[in-house]
Amino acid sequence: MKDYLQLCKLRISLFSALSAVMGFLLSADGIGSAIFSMTGGVFVLACGACALNQYQDRETDAIMPRTVGRPLPSGRIKPVNAVYFSAALLFFGSLLLLIEGNTVPFLLGLFAVVWYNGVYTFLKRQTAFAAVPGALVGALPPAIGWTAAGGLLADPRLAFLCFFFFMWQTPHFWLLLLDRGAEYEAAGLPSLTRTFRRAQLLRIIFVWTAAAAVSALLIGMKGTVKNPAVNLALCAASVWLVWNVAWLILRERADHSIVFRRMNIFALIVMALLAIDGLIRNSTL
Repeated sequence: MKDYLQLCKLRISLFSALSAVMGFLLSADGIGSAIFSMTGGVFVLACGACALNQYQDRETDAIMPRTVGRPLPSGRIKPVNAVYFSAALLFFGSLLLLIEGNTVPFLLGLFAVVWYNGVYTFLKRQTAFAAVPGALVGALPPAIGWTAAGGLLADPRLAFLCFFFFMWQTPHFWLLLLDRGAEYEAAGLPSLTRTFRRAQLLRIIFVWTAAAAVSALLIGMKGTVKNPAVNLALCAASVWLVWNVAWLILRERADHSIVFRRMNIFALIVMALLAIDGLIRNSTL
């Protein structure tokens, strides 16, 4: 059971589900039962996509020290069993998104799986910049939650919300390359560490992170965030993130794994603040 749960990449799947909940709360006019089926659907669908991705990457995973201990390259799970497992998760996750009869969340979930397991998985073997189009996957769970609550897909408020997750995810992945770039190269995968010097890559990460911080502030536009205290907290969190990445660049031997964790914390803070704003608004309806 532990090995099959490892296929699901539970932390990533849970993050996707939480971002979908946040999108739901910001869009909903009152909280109904749809939030439960939507959350479960996103979580199970993300687990299935992650399991399928580990099947797709099993050969390169067997080469890299960071991933060689995963269930498939280590031989603890047979590849065919991983395919059956991922297919079952994808099927049941899709069903959960369809329970309430809204086809838009289902179609968005299906698109996320196709983009992640089809487009992104192919591109990361072709170009070192695959993380940019791949970041679209992280922008879709909030849209699933938003539309499951009855919000419109074409709503400009949703565009600002999804844009933040897109901008955050790209430098978040590139930070990993500062430690793991050589492993990617050894596995035959394109890496920005071969394209740019370390100092150049740090500056690129800083620019993208600063843009992600600004995009968090844009979420408050168009009336998405109602509570002034939440907007103020978003400003403080954005300044905190930019300072941490600037600290990484200014200090040559700074521990970038700390900055990586703080980027995760920043995203969780933004999600929590937005969810709180949605809960406050829904409690007054």
